[in-house]
Amino acid sequence: MKTEEDIRKAVEVMRNGGIILYPTDTIWGIGCDATNEDAVRRVYEIKQRNDSKALICMVDSDVRLQRYVRNVPDVAWDIMELSTRPTTVILDGAVNLAPNLIAEDGSIAFRITKEAFSKELCFRMQKPIVSTSANISGQPAAQNYRDINPALLEAVDYVCWTRRQEHKPHEASSIIKLTQDGTVTIIRK
Repeated sequence: MKTEEDIRKAVEVMRNGGIILYPTDTIWGIGCDATNEDAVRRVYEIKQRNDSKALICMVDSDVRLQRYVRNVPDVAWDIMELSTRPTTVILDGAVNLAPNLIAEDGSIAFRITKEAFSKELCFRMQKPIVSTSANISGQPAAQNYRDINPALLEAVDYVCWTRRQEHKPHEASSIIKLTQDGTVTIIRK
Protein backbone atom coordinates (compact mmCIF):
# COMPACT_ATOMS: atom_id res chain seq x y z
CA MET A 1 0.00 0.00 0.00
CA LYS A 2 1.29 3.46 -0.88
CA THR A 3 1.94 5.88 1.99
CA GLU A 4 -0.60 8.37 0.64
CA GLU A 5 -3.35 5.74 0.62
CA ASP A 6 -2.32 4.57 4.11
CA ILE A 7 -2.64 8.12 5.45
CA ARG A 8 -5.97 8.67 3.68
CA LYS A 9 -7.43 5.50 5.22
CA ALA A 10 -6.08 6.27 8.71
CA VAL A 11 -7.54 9.79 8.62
CA GLU A 12 -10.90 8.49 7.40
CA VAL A 13 -11.04 6.00 10.28
CA MET A 14 -10.17 8.67 12.88
CA ARG A 15 -12.65 11.18 11.46
CA ASN A 16 -15.33 8.50 11.88
CA GLY A 17 -14.42 8.03 15.55
CA GLY A 18 -12.12 5.04 15.02
CA ILE A 19 -8.83 4.02 16.58
CA ILE A 20 -5.60 3.38 14.65
CA LEU A 21 -2.17 1.88 15.28
CA TYR A 22 0.56 3.87 13.55
CA PRO A 23 4.30 4.55 13.46
CA THR A 24 5.28 7.85 15.03
CA ASP A 25 8.44 9.90 15.35
CA THR A 26 9.31 7.62 18.28
CA ILE A 27 7.64 4.25 18.90
CA TRP A 28 4.40 2.79 17.49
CA GLY A 29 1.31 4.53 18.82
CA ILE A 30 -2.40 4.12 19.37
CA GLY A 31 -4.17 7.11 17.88
CA CYS A 32 -7.54 8.78 17.51
CA ASP A 33 -9.08 12.21 17.06
CA ALA A 34 -8.03 14.05 20.23
CA THR A 35 -11.26 16.08 20.15
CA ASN A 36 -13.54 13.01 20.18
CA GLU A 37 -14.44 12.01 23.75
CA ASP A 38 -15.81 8.57 22.78
CA ALA A 39 -12.70 7.72 20.76
CA VAL A 40 -10.44 8.79 23.65
CA ARG A 41 -12.50 6.60 26.01
CA ARG A 42 -11.95 3.64 23.67
CA VAL A 43 -8.19 4.22 23.69
CA TYR A 44 -8.19 4.01 27.51
CA GLU A 45 -10.24 0.80 27.30
CA ILE A 46 -7.98 -0.77 24.67
CA LYS A 47 -4.87 0.06 26.70
CA GLN A 48 -6.60 -1.12 29.90
CA ARG A 49 -5.36 2.11 31.41
CA ASN A 50 -6.89 4.19 34.16
CA ASP A 51 -8.24 7.39 32.62
CA SER A 52 -6.61 9.45 35.37
CA LYS A 53 -3.28 8.87 33.55
CA ALA A 54 -2.93 11.43 30.79
CA LEU A 55 -2.30 10.62 27.12
CA ILE A 56 0.00 12.47 24.73
CA CYS A 57 -1.28 14.35 21.68
CA MET A 58 0.67 14.99 18.51
CA VAL A 59 0.38 17.82 15.99
CA ASP A 60 2.17 18.81 12.80
CA SER A 61 2.96 22.45 13.56
CA ASP A 62 3.27 25.19 16.14
CA VAL A 63 0.23 26.89 14.60
CA ARG A 64 -1.95 23.85 15.28
CA LEU A 65 -0.60 23.50 18.82
CA GLN A 66 -1.70 27.05 19.62
CA ARG A 67 -5.33 26.14 18.84
CA TYR A 68 -5.36 23.69 21.76
CA VAL A 69 -3.32 25.43 24.47
CA ARG A 70 -4.33 28.88 25.76
CA ASN A 71 -0.87 30.31 26.29
CA VAL A 72 2.27 28.47 25.21
CA PRO A 73 5.24 29.82 27.22
CA ASP A 74 8.26 31.01 25.24
CA VAL A 75 10.43 28.40 26.94
CA ALA A 76 8.24 25.64 25.42
CA TRP A 77 9.05 26.87 21.91
CA ASP A 78 12.75 26.96 22.79
CA ILE A 79 12.70 23.44 24.19
CA MET A 80 10.86 22.01 21.19
CA GLU A 81 13.08 23.82 18.70
CA LEU A 82 16.39 23.00 20.35
CA SER A 83 15.69 19.39 21.34
CA THR A 84 17.83 16.87 19.51
CA ARG A 85 15.21 14.13 19.94
CA PRO A 86 11.40 14.08 20.02
CA THR A 87 10.22 15.97 23.09
CA THR A 88 6.75 16.11 24.58
CA VAL A 89 5.83 19.16 26.63
CA ILE A 90 3.07 19.21 29.22
CA LEU A 91 1.39 22.59 29.14
CA ASP A 92 -1.29 24.30 31.22
CA GLY A 93 -4.49 25.68 29.71
CA ALA A 94 -5.72 22.91 27.40
CA VAL A 95 -8.74 23.90 25.28
CA ASN A 96 -10.84 22.45 22.44
CA LEU A 97 -9.93 18.84 23.25
CA ALA A 98 -11.92 15.87 24.50
CA PRO A 99 -12.54 16.53 28.23
CA ASN A 100 -11.34 13.04 29.18
CA LEU A 101 -7.97 13.82 27.59
CA ILE A 102 -7.25 16.86 29.73
CA ALA A 103 -5.58 16.25 33.10
CA GLU A 104 -7.35 17.31 36.30
CA ASP A 105 -5.05 20.34 36.57
CA GLY A 106 -6.06 21.49 33.06
CA SER A 107 -2.81 20.46 31.43
CA ILE A 108 -2.18 18.45 28.27
CA ALA A 109 0.88 16.72 26.82
CA PHE A 110 1.78 17.75 23.25
CA ARG A 111 4.52 16.91 20.78
CA ILE A 112 5.12 18.52 17.40
CA THR A 113 6.28 15.70 15.12
CA LYS A 114 8.94 16.25 12.49
CA GLU A 115 8.93 12.67 11.14
CA ALA A 116 7.48 12.52 7.61
CA PHE A 117 4.67 9.95 8.05
CA SER A 118 3.26 11.16 11.37
CA LYS A 119 3.63 14.82 10.32
CA GLU A 120 1.61 14.22 7.14
CA LEU A 121 -0.95 12.18 9.10
CA CYS A 122 -1.44 15.07 11.53
CA PHE A 123 -1.54 17.62 8.70
CA ARG A 124 -4.23 15.69 6.82
CA MET A 125 -6.24 15.10 10.02
CA GLN A 126 -6.27 18.87 10.71
CA LYS A 127 -6.66 18.13 14.44
CA PRO A 128 -4.43 16.76 17.17
CA ILE A 129 -4.03 12.99 17.21
CA VAL A 130 -3.71 10.98 20.40
CA SER A 131 -0.25 9.42 20.43
CA THR A 132 -0.02 6.96 23.28
CA SER A 133 2.30 3.96 23.20
CA ALA A 134 1.02 0.85 21.42
CA ASN A 135 0.87 -1.43 24.43
CA ILE A 136 -1.47 -2.64 27.12
CA SER A 137 -0.81 -0.65 30.28
CA GLY A 138 2.13 -2.07 32.20
CA GLN A 139 3.58 -3.95 29.23
CA PRO A 140 6.59 -2.80 27.18
CA ALA A 141 5.90 -0.23 24.47
CA ALA A 142 6.09 -1.45 20.86
CA GLN A 143 9.25 -0.09 19.26
CA ASN A 144 8.35 -1.73 15.93
CA TYR A 145 5.25 -3.25 14.38
CA ARG A 146 6.39 -6.80 15.22
CA ASP A 147 6.40 -5.85 18.94
CA ILE A 148 2.68 -5.02 19.04
CA ASN A 149 0.52 -7.29 21.20
CA PRO A 150 -1.89 -9.25 18.94
CA ALA A 151 -4.78 -8.22 21.20
CA LEU A 152 -4.15 -4.58 20.23
CA LEU A 153 -4.11 -5.45 16.53
CA GLU A 154 -7.59 -6.93 16.97
CA ALA A 155 -8.93 -4.10 19.14
CA VAL A 156 -8.29 -1.17 16.79
CA ASP A 157 -10.12 -0.18 13.61
CA TYR A 158 -7.09 0.29 11.36
CA VAL A 159 -3.41 -0.65 11.44
CA CYS A 160 -1.14 1.45 9.24
CA TRP A 161 1.04 -0.34 6.69
CA THR A 162 3.84 2.20 6.65
CA ARG A 163 7.06 1.05 8.37
CA ARG A 164 5.71 -2.41 9.28
CA GLN A 165 8.93 -4.00 8.00
CA GLU A 166 11.15 -1.77 10.08
CA HIS A 167 13.28 -3.50 12.73
CA LYS A 168 15.39 -0.96 14.56
CA PRO A 169 15.52 0.46 18.06
CA HIS A 170 13.18 3.32 18.90
CA GLU A 171 12.57 5.05 22.18
CA ALA A 172 9.76 7.09 23.65
CA SER A 173 9.99 10.88 23.68
CA SER A 174 11.42 12.98 26.45
CA ILE A 175 8.66 14.56 28.55
CA ILE A 176 9.00 17.98 30.16
CA LYS A 177 6.28 19.69 32.22
CA LEU A 178 6.09 23.48 32.03
CA THR A 179 3.78 25.51 34.23
CA GLN A 180 2.57 29.09 33.82
CA ASP A 181 4.68 30.16 36.80
CA GLY A 182 7.84 29.07 34.96
CA THR A 183 8.47 25.77 36.75
CA VAL A 184 10.20 23.19 34.53
CA THR A 185 10.06 19.51 35.56
CA ILE A 186 11.67 16.67 33.61
CA ILE A 187 9.22 13.74 33.68
CA ARG A 188 11.13 11.40 31.35
CA LYS A 189 14.62 11.91 29.92
